[in-house]
Amino acid sequence: MSLDKSLFQQPPNKLLAALPASDYERLVPHLKLVALPLRKVLYQAGEPIAQVYFPDKAVVSIVTTMENGSTVEAGLVSNEGMVGIPIILGNNITTTTAFVQVSGAGMQMNADVLKAEFNRGGAIQILLLRYVQAAYAELAQGTACNRLHTLEERLARWLLTVSERLELEDFPLTQEFISQMLGVRRSGVTVAASTLSRAGMISYQRGHISILNREHLEATSCECYRVIQNEFARLLGNHKARSPMNKSF
Repeated sequence: MSLDKSLFQQPPNKLLAALPASDYERLVPHLKLVALPLRKVLYQAGEPIAQVYFPDKAVVSIVTTMENGSTVEAGLVSNEGMVGIPIILGNNITTTTAFVQVSGAGMQMNADVLKAEFNRGGAIQILLLRYVQAAYAELAQGTACNRLHTLEERLARWLLTVSERLELEDFPLTQEFISQMLGVRRSGVTVAASTLSRAGMISYQRGHISILNREHLEATSCECYRVIQNEFARLLGNHKARSPMNKSF
């Protein structure tokens, strides 16, 4: 990948951009711009995490895999965050796997370097701990969402989250992949996507999803989308907070 020096001057990743200039400049020599192709595994469950990633226009899924091979998404990371949280929590091995679900690029850093910077304290430590809290809130809310809300609501929330992180209204996603991430049968995703499509909220063609009516899609989504977005805004100050919305339209 050709090196775009402007990305180091004005990092598109919001965590890096939120750092004070002096802290970010200290990290720059250790950052490497890398391609993040579709399905690339960034770390594997049960194996040491050697690198951390700060995505740009890529989306990374953090998934839990069962003994029978089935998977469910536990978290989603894009330009709002970092892939490799366990390395700042005292250990570099986790039970989850991280892989790229929407290709793009990102900044890569040696995990040991970031851990050393984190242990220095100061702005980097404060920012990363706030991100950990936001990611924990997303995980907790997602657990409740998967248990209590309809598939249509959950699909709407998930599509809005991907769109928000990518800052795009059109992106490549197959129904098979969505079913794996939501932990449901593909037939269920087909029915839910058809419901959203017939209502004019999305269109789905050849592995691409387009959001056609974001306002109605947000109204269809459960409250979890707004709760998570507001928590990221409160903790990190770089996300647009969303007001409560009446679900009838």
